[in-house]
Amino acid sequence: MPLRVFLIVLFGILVLLQTFSLPGQFAHMAEESPDLAHLRWPLTAVAVFWVLCIQVVIVSTWKLLGMVRDDRIFSDASLPWVDVIVGAIVAAWVALLGVFVALAPGWGDPALPLVLILLLTGVAVLGLLMVVLRALLRQATTLRTDMETVI
Repeated sequence: MPLRVFLIVLFGILVLLQTFSLPGQFAHMAEESPDLAHLRWPLTAVAVFWVLCIQVVIVSTWKLLGMVRDDRIFSDASLPWVDVIVGAIVAAWVALLGVFVALAPGWGDPALPLVLILLLTGVAVLGLLMVVLRALLRQATTLRTDMETVI
């Protein structure tokens, strides 16, 4: 139950971030740095997309928690929700790769590319971890189905 409370709080914070903070932040950036004003809407769109990816993961996690509560997690019905999580992570990674490639020509300081490479690697590891967990869930589902057939 505490996890569900934190998921609700996190989702609410992300909605506020998505609707107020991010657009306001990039509008402020455009005012403060007119030479970067052309990046206002692309950066806003990418940031809101990343938040949307996180929200998709939260909703999928919520659904999986309901399946755990109902003792249905080891069924084929849980696999599509894990696939949605993997898809959201892949979509966020592709968008991050796009940002990396778009910003590549203007690098002067090595800090930004290193941070982006770190983020790309971290999101890739998270995605691969979810693929492994999906395989484990698939295997556990098969074993449970086999056991129910025997019993």
